[in-house]
Amino acid sequence: MVFIVIDANNLNIRIMNLTKSSNPVFGNSVFSKVQTGAQTDVMTVNGAINKTGLMFLILAFAAAFTWRKFFGVYDYGSPEGAFSVVAPWLIGGGIGGFIVAIITVFAPRYSNITAPIYAVFEGLFLGGISAFFEVQYPGLVMRAVALTFGVFFIMLFLFRSGKIRATGKFRMAIMAATGGIALIYFISFIAGMFGASFGFLHGNSLFSIGFSLVVVAVAALNLILDFDFIQRGAAARAPKIMEWYGAFGLMVTLVWLYLEILRLLSKLASRD
Repeated sequence: MVFIVIDANNLNIRIMNLTKSSNPVFGNSVFSKVQTGAQTDVMTVNGAINKTGLMFLILAFAAAFTWRKFFGVYDYGSPEGAFSVVAPWLIGGGIGGFIVAIITVFAPRYSNITAPIYAVFEGLFLGGISAFFEVQYPGLVMRAVALTFGVFFIMLFLFRSGKIRATGKFRMAIMAATGGIALIYFISFIAGMFGASFGFLHGNSLFSIGFSLVVVAVAALNLILDFDFIQRGAAARAPKIMEWYGAFGLMVTLVWLYLEILRLLSKLASRD
């Protein structure tokens, strides 16, 4: 789930991602929730990749919807109107995506239904939040998208080439780092409810930028765990429905990575 605070007057946007794990979506216990065995209709790596691509297309179309609604009003010189038009879709997408994600984690056997729905909700959210950033820093969104895909393919290459392996110690390290980040975001959110603020999360100081770089690195390394889960699922001959679950988990990581890159680039842009 992503908590956002938007100041419509100065387009000041703060994002706190509180739900990315490392990756609880891909915990080992998930295989106990579905039947594995020697059936012929089993999970494959290519199948998971294809379904990830399909989920991305769904997300992109949903994001285009809120993006166009925002700029359809904003281009007529009505920033406040654009905010009011998009806000319900943005908030609904964020909350809906969180609810569907929880359902998917606890009921992976229905992931062929819930995963595409998750992509729709996240697309609505990302289209709206990306539009806010684009207004404040023109060109920022395309750079964030390009960097997200660049990081994805780099991590995929490192995993496939064996340069980075998801060993037990590696998993524990990423779990600890991601849990620590989630805790910081959660404490910051609670503190914000009482008027306090963690400046290093939202400012553009060198320390704040350094923190964002660390978070982006941890998000990127989570991709290794995602790739490993899909590979292990295929090797274990998990049911074909788990291709959707693997695609869902990978999409969760990519959404988190994109948001953190967007945050980092906005901090850098605000220093210019």
